[in-house]
Amino acid sequence: MFILEANKVYPKTLESKALIRFQDCDPLCHLNNAKYFDYFFNAREDQVAEIYQFDYNDYFMHNQTSWVIYNHQIAYLSSAKVSEWVAIMSSNIYYNDDTIVTEYVMTDIDKHYLKAVLWSTSKYIDIKTGKKTPHQPEVTNFLKTITIDGVNFEQIDFNTRIKIIKQELKEGTYFQ
Repeated sequence: MFILEANKVYPKTLESKALIRFQDCDPLCHLNNAKYFDYFFNAREDQVAEIYQFDYNDYFMHNQTSWVIYNHQIAYLSSAKVSEWVAIMSSNIYYNDDTIVTEYVMTDIDKHYLKAVLWSTSKYIDIKTGKKTPHQPEVTNFLKTITIDGVNFEQIDFNTRIKIIKQELKEGTYFQ
């Protein structure tokens, strides 16, 4: 479960670092394309648990609901290489009554070079029926609190967003 503290300011973009492992790389020592998903999802799970004190298992069991991914858009921009430390940022960039879109960004450890961007769209479902269900009010309130401002998801395309992220990294304004 998660409980929002009334006076607490919650970060909207979460960050962690990861070491690119040998076993996750191809013969050219580049991170295998499918492994980017593992790095992104593992980072987000750890970030949300630590920063938002969100216990996935407790939440799913208590509410009998979950998010199920049904769409990805990914761009591989610069290879992550074996033994390289990378920064992984994740943010919710959109939500409505039964959908969330999470944006994942991987850069070099100094956040100068963009390596990959992923948008994952998820639907909120009732675990018992497997059908879409609306977010409960406390979930909507949580999503409102943690969703970043300034990304008009319904009006922006993926490639334009990548250009914006590159510019923000260059200017040092990505986290603002």
